[in-house]
Amino acid sequence: MTDSATDFAVPATATDAAGTTDAAADATDAVDAAVDPELRGRALDGILLLLPRVLKRELPEIGENACLFDEVGLTSAATLELILELEDHLDVQIDVEGIDQDDLRSVGTLAGFVAGHVIAED
Repeated sequence: MTDSATDFAVPATATDAAGTTDAAADATDAVDAAVDPELRGRALDGILLLLPRVLKRELPEIGENACLFDEVGLTSAATLELILELEDHLDVQIDVEGIDQDDLRSVGTLAGFVAGHVIAED
């Protein structure tokens, strides 16, 4: 007789070149599927537009997968400023209570976070 608690296989967690686990990628995919794609696109465009203003310097052309901290040079203070500027640009209020480091991994993950965390108007 076998113990049913040990009969299931636990899948190995693979890590890609960026250090993202399959589980983290799956969670990001699930969040991305729950957001409005039009708003995500507007957020992405807004982030790319506002980053040079917030960082007070010209940036080389960056894409959706650009790492905000390592490649772009975003700081904690600049992150707050970027989110405030983005709220004005998109004319929305963003609920930042649940934001974490993974949401700030890249331009695209931040756009997904923004699109999924807009506070509805009363």
